[in-house]
Amino acid sequence: MVSGLTLLHTSPVHVPVFDALRDERHPGAVLRHLVVPELLDRARELGPAAVAGQVREVLEGVGGPVLVTCSTVGAVAESLGPGLGVPVLRVDRPMAAEAVRRGPRIVVLAALASTLGPTGELLAEEAGGRPVTVRSQVVAGAWERFEAGDAEGYLEAVARAADAVEEADVIVLAQASMAGAARLTRTGLPVLSSPAPGLAAALLRGRTG
Repeated sequence: MVSGLTLLHTSPVHVPVFDALRDERHPGAVLRHLVVPELLDRARELGPAAVAGQVREVLEGVGGPVLVTCSTVGAVAESLGPGLGVPVLRVDRPMAAEAVRRGPRIVVLAALASTLGPTGELLAEEAGGRPVTVRSQVVAGAWERFEAGDAEGYLEAVARAADAVEEADVIVLAQASMAGAARLTRTGLPVLSSPAPGLAAALLRGRTG
């Protein structure tokens, strides 16, 4: 078992989600949480590249594998891994790989517009040249509910958006905070979320180096 996995979050709501996944599926794994909300605030205002220096400062000296749970800054953080000398995995990469395996017609749902670019680029990367069609949608009003602490309303809004999707092979919930919406959906389409596969992949990478 990996001695410790550091998780970088931009919201404290992710901490209990990943701790619960650990307890259910990876008992004994050691998770260390870093919560830095200002990373997302700055990335939304200036673009993800603007937070590269701050992400590097946050992760310097972690001494082990890192899982980045924010889809907006995940690509920037992942690119810093070689220079930091530790594995850095964005939480949505395993989900994206599964999405392109499901079929070429992918619908991405997000609560923040800043997530759409990085998610689309990740899906294209995981497709590896295979033709895919990505349709992206910001769920109206969802982020406002999230910021107001209305978790139930937030997830219900995401679930309604998923249920309205047509002519797709798979639905991708772009942000880790959206994961709980998958159990509320009634669509017959597969609905993918990132926390469970992301955590499993990061723990495996930590064991294998």
